[in-house]
Amino acid sequence: MSVERERVVTAFSLCVYLMYASTAANSAMDPYKALNIILNPNGTLTRLSIPPQSPPSPDPSLPTLVLSKDVSVNKSKQTWARIYLPRKALDYPPNSKLPLIVFYHGGGFIFYSAASTYFHDFCVSLANNTQSVVVSLEYRLAPEHRLPAAYQDSLEVLHWIKNSNDPWLRHADYSRCYLMGESAGGNIAYIAGLRAAAEVNQIKPLQIKALILIQPFFGGTKRTPSEIRLAEDHTIPLPITDLMWNLSLPVGVDRDYKYSNPTIKGGAKILNRIKLLGWRVAVFGCEGDPLVDRERDLVKLLHYKGVHVVRQFYQGFRHGIFVGDPTMSIKVFNLVKTLHS
Repeated sequence: MSVERERVVTAFSLCVYLMYASTAANSAMDPYKALNIILNPNGTLTRLSIPPQSPPSPDPSLPTLVLSKDVSVNKSKQTWARIYLPRKALDYPPNSKLPLIVFYHGGGFIFYSAASTYFHDFCVSLANNTQSVVVSLEYRLAPEHRLPAAYQDSLEVLHWIKNSNDPWLRHADYSRCYLMGESAGGNIAYIAGLRAAAEVNQIKPLQIKALILIQPFFGGTKRTPSEIRLAEDHTIPLPITDLMWNLSLPVGVDRDYKYSNPTIKGGAKILNRIKLLGWRVAVFGCEGDPLVDRERDLVKLLHYKGVHVVRQFYQGFRHGIFVGDPTMSIKVFNLVKTLHS
């Protein structure tokens, strides 16, 4: 089965699961049961359903377009990264470098892994279609590790790349670095960008050129029109998103905290520096996603701050479409290629 076909099958399976989950959530109002998770007395989760996982493919003798391997980032935190290298890079001269994309997977901060087939297949296609080196981070999940743990990991991996002697990373052009994430990963990519902007000298020779936010997961205490309109959405109904925030935000804060609501108090002051650095921010969204108004509000904030924003919003569709549907993934890949030029 081809990679593209596998992604369609995986996405279909995910949609079936989430449709079941949302039906259960909206009828019984029990998001724990809908997500098939149990909150333990010590604050950890028992995750009764594990999404399909894919092993890396590091052997260059196998007929794969993209090689992949897992490397440790921080053993004490058990964080690691899966590196994706287009096979063609092995034949390039030493001075021929590929763009570097640091990817953060989605899952509401509480689910999924860099090894999850859903995101592994996307990263394979991303590396192949854009001819980039991709580093996909396995960050710590909530509620075992509430935010800002994932943000700390997201910045730490940049320092790790900077100091790494991994031979695959020698193919990466550190002067063309992009931070990308989908859903909760889009939220992480945004916060990672804010934090990296405050440490541009410390992460050199990495030079970030753009943040690519694919349907980023943001929230707030006041419901938006799209959240109200799509309250019983089949992918991420409100009981599910509310629970994800409750399990991931620091104890005692609400959804208007800076981690979940990027527009609160006029937005982060560091955005002024992102403007001066000339970074671009690309935001993908669609009208069938309950989060779309949150994403539009972020775009408005960035415009107001003078940040160079590239926005791509589409009619219809659902949350997760840009990873789950290869025909929509191409729109992300094409945008990445324009940023390379």
